[in-house]
Amino acid sequence: MARFRNNKKGGFVKPVVTKQKGVDHVTGEKMPKSIVFTRGKLPGSLKQLKMDLRKLMLPHTAVDLKEKRRNNLKDFLNVAGPLGVTHFLILSKTETAPYLKVARTPQGPTLSFKIHEYSLAVDVAQSQLRPRCPQDLFKNSPLIVLSGFGSGEQHLKLTTIMFQNIFPAIDVNTVKLSSCQRIVLLNYNKDTKLIDFRHYSIRLQPVGVSKRIRKFVQSHQVPDLKNLQDVSDFITKAGYGSESEADDEAATVTLASDLGRVNKASSKSAVKLQEIGPRMTLQLIKIEEGLCSGGVIFNSYGNEDEKKKKVKEEDKMDEGDAEED
Repeated sequence: MARFRNNKKGGFVKPVVTKQKGVDHVTGEKMPKSIVFTRGKLPGSLKQLKMDLRKLMLPHTAVDLKEKRRNNLKDFLNVAGPLGVTHFLILSKTETAPYLKVARTPQGPTLSFKIHEYSLAVDVAQSQLRPRCPQDLFKNSPLIVLSGFGSGEQHLKLTTIMFQNIFPAIDVNTVKLSSCQRIVLLNYNKDTKLIDFRHYSIRLQPVGVSKRIRKFVQSHQVPDLKNLQDVSDFITKAGYGSESEADDEAATVTLASDLGRVNKASSKSAVKLQEIGPRMTLQLIKIEEGLCSGGVIFNSYGNEDEKKKKVKEEDKMDEGDAEED
């Protein structure tokens, strides 16, 4: 059989650098992956909240995970290792309220939150005049922003670390603007000690460009000009407007690179956030050292371990006093 020879000589072949699978290229550690599941019987609204949380955690989560009633925590832990899962999000409900646990596998810690209020993604969409959910919205992980957690208290530091590590880290120098489509915001109120959990989509609008021109550029379609005498009428005719639709309060940024057909580099664009849900109001109840077990690091109703130590010390003191008598 004849052989084919490469006649190109002396050419330099640039080595192909491949990224390791399952490794965060920013931190060099294991890529954060999660499993969202439930414990016990839940009403239909909490089951839908589970699906909303799975969608929020995309793409590094098991959206179509099938769970059975007989599955226990050990079963999920056994599959977490081979699948590279780093975090568990566990929904449960008691007679008084629903709860959310966020745990680091395989050895903890575990943060337990009481869910005071929640709204599903479908409820948020129905409350909006123009819901926004592009096809590629969940292609990349969301950004994470935490506000009000800088008081220096240990339980708030642990909460910050847990939520920062549940999503992949980003490098501001190399991140692509097109990958920044969503943002998760956690705001801690020090007066009420409640955490507002919100999920938004990010969109940019060029400043100084009318809505009509922006739609024309994005749609790739020839506009209907049959009732106009000149192309300039398309821009100047009353009702179309030439000002930007961006709100005065919207934050403006100067883009470092092009983003789509409308937002160009070195031009100003208005940043707009649109809530896509789910929405929750959380209260940190307890932090345990292990995976849903172990010593209690923090308890909103008082540190149980410290109480036990005080009781033991008091018992020893009573025994010592008795011996002296």
